[in-house]
Amino acid sequence: MKISNNRQQSDSKKWQKYVNQDIIPLWIADTDFEIAPEIIEAAEKRLQHPVFGYPYDEECFLQSVVEHCQTHYEWQIQKEWLVPIPGCVPGLNFSRAVSQMQGKNIAVTVTPTYPPFFKNSAMLSQFQHQLVPALYENQQWKIDFDSLEQAASERDCGLLILCHPHNPIGRAYTTEELAKYHEIAKKHDLIVCSDEIHCDLILNGTQHRPFAMLDEDALSRTITLMAPSKTYNIAGQCCAFAIIADSDLRHQFRQAALGLNDVNVLGRVMATAAYQYGEQWRQESIAYLAENARLIAQCVERLEGVSMAKVEATYLAFIDCRGLKVDNPQQYFESYGLGFADGADYDAPGFVRLNFGCSRELLQEALKRFEKAVTAANAL
Repeated sequence: MKISNNRQQSDSKKWQKYVNQDIIPLWIADTDFEIAPEIIEAAEKRLQHPVFGYPYDEECFLQSVVEHCQTHYEWQIQKEWLVPIPGCVPGLNFSRAVSQMQGKNIAVTVTPTYPPFFKNSAMLSQFQHQLVPALYENQQWKIDFDSLEQAASERDCGLLILCHPHNPIGRAYTTEELAKYHEIAKKHDLIVCSDEIHCDLILNGTQHRPFAMLDEDALSRTITLMAPSKTYNIAGQCCAFAIIADSDLRHQFRQAALGLNDVNVLGRVMATAAYQYGEQWRQESIAYLAENARLIAQCVERLEGVSMAKVEATYLAFIDCRGLKVDNPQQYFESYGLGFADGADYDAPGFVRLNFGCSRELLQEALKRFEKAVTAANAL
């Protein structure tokens, strides 16, 4: 697996933010890992055909998803359950639209979380969100299920948006925790939109369990969103899919996505290749990311004023900086050459999110700068 140390000369959104500045970009969630050769080969083969009209045959892509779910999660899905979409974020908005079709204009979700979980399209301007903060205690994130239950009991609440695994807090939920989510969803008859885009980035050795696998009721009320984009570093190809077993729910989702759900040709080709041929590359990246996570935890542990929970999944470390004497940690660390994401954007002021999907060399330099910045803050 090859890794780039500088993507400033590319069209990388991540790197262009700090172009020509001595700031290491560790914010937006893509990696600096060069993609698997098999994916490039598949794209090059498709490029040999000089016409890129409307695609028709999705059989190969759909079959690769079915086989991937069986191999990696022991989940037997049907091809007709699949709805290709251009990304998981559009899938969130389609799910909100389905809730509105059913007369419910409120979703409940646990924060800190990815901003599109509580910020929706202007076309859904009447839609609202109940945010339930997770509890951060003793370097662990725990879900406040009592508060979640209370929020879900709102009369107009029709949707539970679940981040599984959870970005940015790095949780890979246990079956027991998923069962508690399901108990609330079932009691209040909520649709569950389970965004599982990070499901193939489990770092703690456990197997991902899709929420919809819990039982038949969970399966019937769940819109599962997945994509190879985070795992195989092909986010720019805009290829994702929803898995919806219930035919009525699937029909409503398709109606919500009318005119917006085309997947580009190369995205589909590259996604198929990722699922069919990318496993060795994925295993190498998982091992590399796990070691990066260990180095970050080791660094944070020896510093005063900062802490973090163990990263169980994703390539994102969420660091609590509330013990430092600084008003805005993201801006403060930027002045030391570190481009983190601001925790306030995730409903967690005082935290920063560090994307460690980078080379060991770049990470080690970032940790040196981080230690220098924290030491200086503690001396204020």
